Amino acid sequence: MFDAALGVALIALSLALDVFAVSVGVGVGGNVGRTAKIRIGVAFALAEVVMNLLGALLGSFVGRAVGDVAGYFGFVALIGVGVYMIVEAVRDAQHDFDLSQGWGLLLASLSISLDSLGIGFSIVYLRVPLAVTLAAIAVTSIASTTLGLRFGASFGKRVGEYAGIIAGVVLTLTGMLFVVLKSLHIA
Repeated sequence: MFDAALGVALIALSLALDVFAVSVGVGVGGNVGRTAKIRIGVAFALAEVVMNLLGALLGSFVGRAVGDVAGYFGFVALIGVGVYMIVEAVRDAQHDFDLSQGWGLLLASLSISLDSLGIGFSIVYLRVPLAVTLAAIAVTSIASTTLGLRFGASFGKRVGEYAGIIAGVVLTLTGMLFVVLKSLHIA
């Protein structure tokens, strides 16, 4: 049972890392009020849980065929969002791409959760009730979102007018890092 609990903890923490990184990028990008923080935390946690649940339901056969590729799609989407934010910040566009609501939040949620689809295929083999695993993932996602938004907002205030560019760079580099780590079978 200890090995299974450790497995759940490691999975939840590994998923929380990309949630944290994206949350830092969102926090750097602008003023994120209390309501937006709650909305982002719920959206990110829900995306992680739903994708893991989908993965668990689809089973290991499909997981081996689709799971690895799904993670890459999510990371490439994250890179695309980051590049778009950089371009918009450099052009000083009036309509910033807002990752805290609407399509921006949906895209950010999907970009961090597609790798969870592949992970979901294996969580049924941990010999821990699925509800416990999903609850651990939800709690760590919410906690890492909160920490990431706070850190990002604090950092964003220090960089001022360059916050949009830095947010885009953070998201782009995060996506690139996860592509490399996944290619090396580390993430």
